[in-house]
Amino acid sequence: MKLGIFTVLYADLDPFELIDKVQEWAIDAIEIGVANYSKTSHLSALATERRLEQFLDVLGRSGVSISALSCQGNPLHPNATIADSHHQGWRLTLEWAQRLGIKTVNVFSGCPGTPAGGNYPNWVTTAWPTEYQELLDWQWEHRVIPYWTTEAEIASTFGVTQIAFEMHPGFVVYNPYTLLKLRSRVGHVIGANLDPSHLFWQGIDLCAAIRVLCEEGALYHVHAKDVALDSRNVAVNGVIDSRPYQSLKDRAWNFCTVGYGHSALVWSQIIHELRKGGYDGVLSIEHEDALASRTEGLQHAMSFLRPLMWSEPKPEMWWS
Repeated sequence: MKLGIFTVLYADLDPFELIDKVQEWAIDAIEIGVANYSKTSHLSALATERRLEQFLDVLGRSGVSISALSCQGNPLHPNATIADSHHQGWRLTLEWAQRLGIKTVNVFSGCPGTPAGGNYPNWVTTAWPTEYQELLDWQWEHRVIPYWTTEAEIASTFGVTQIAFEMHPGFVVYNPYTLLKLRSRVGHVIGANLDPSHLFWQGIDLCAAIRVLCEEGALYHVHAKDVALDSRNVAVNGVIDSRPYQSLKDRAWNFCTVGYGHSALVWSQIIHELRKGGYDGVLSIEHEDALASRTEGLQHAMSFLRPLMWSEPKPEMWWS
């Protein structure tokens, strides 16, 4: 298993400076943000073939790999301008995946509005009153399934074989059930970019979720990101919290540096479950802790995770 970082953390760096920093920290892989909510300038700075060849040469000599490209957005947004922009960002990412030979692209599923249109997504979280179920059925049958069926076919023409959905509340795919629902309708190109932080606060057992996803062969990429739940605030208002991220003291949960939300025991169990399920890819650190600088957060996450990971080949076991 390898340790990586999601490059939105250093979006201001030149791509060659980024590789220097990654080498300095002995990072194994980078997940490059390309468009939409994950936009960086790293690839746009490599627009010419000469610059791209230089970058790939430097990358190859560094020993650093690219774990995935990312373009998390909402191509199903009811506002046509936003939907088109995010759709074009997705297609741009496919083009870069082809140029770089990358098979995995990380995305959000998106969230539509209603049949009547409007300017805002409508995330359905309850089955009653019955009009919510009717809306959810419309969203899946008329927007979600048609869009991703078409885009999965197009992705294959760019050599992308894994569309990895980050299960994120606010979008139609937000837990293993909805991820596997989409996979069952669209095909095995659909899988998960597992981000524990979004599942922790929903009350999901990460090891149980990993086991289900691995049994289905649906785990394609993993983020290393944590969340801290405030037990007092949860006791009063529950875990669904729409207050701004700046309201740290009042929220039920907040993103935090890996290890500050859940213990080494929990993270070691997650890593163990990943390995048992056959995942031997990258843990891509995503830093969104409002209380730690990007360097502090990244360095702590690295020092926290490294002792929990095995990087050497497995020895011959006594039963071999």
